[in-house]
Amino acid sequence: MNKLLLLEDDPNLSKTLIKYLNHEGYEVDWAKNGEEAVDMAYENKYALYLFDINVPLINGVDLLTSLREAEDFTPTIIISAMVDVETVTKGFIAGADDYVKKPFDPEELLVRIKAKTATLKEKLTFREFEIDLTTNELSYHDRVLNLGEVQKNLLISLIKNYPNPVVKDELM
Repeated sequence: MNKLLLLEDDPNLSKTLIKYLNHEGYEVDWAKNGEEAVDMAYENKYALYLFDINVPLINGVDLLTSLREAEDFTPTIIISAMVDVETVTKGFIAGADDYVKKPFDPEELLVRIKAKTATLKEKLTFREFEIDLTTNELSYHDRVLNLGEVQKNLLISLIKNYPNPVVKDELM
């Protein structure tokens, strides 16, 4: 999954970044304020968040803090013109994985995005099924399957052990 959430209130920068990242194979959802970003984060699964700090309604640091409190540990890069040590520190304390100071080179941001999403590539594929081994998320034809915990664990166990049979005791 190469889907990113961009929280940025500057339309020129946002459009430029979206165009650049789309060209690099990323799908980008754009939130112009913190409330839009909250809704998008809860409705979608993203490989990475790109958050500006100084945005309307809910700032990027407060949004990140609330996401982390809700146990959303999606990798996050803060992109901000606020470069004082106190602000940078607040960003990392809130749970940011990286901090890019504006203005920045889009190629540098791309390298940082690739570095943060590379760990998400641990996947096991079986026919049309795909298991994200870091989260145990199961998908079929690129659509996440919302199975009960027992059903999901059974299917994952069978796929991981294919073509070998799994004994009943192991499944239990």
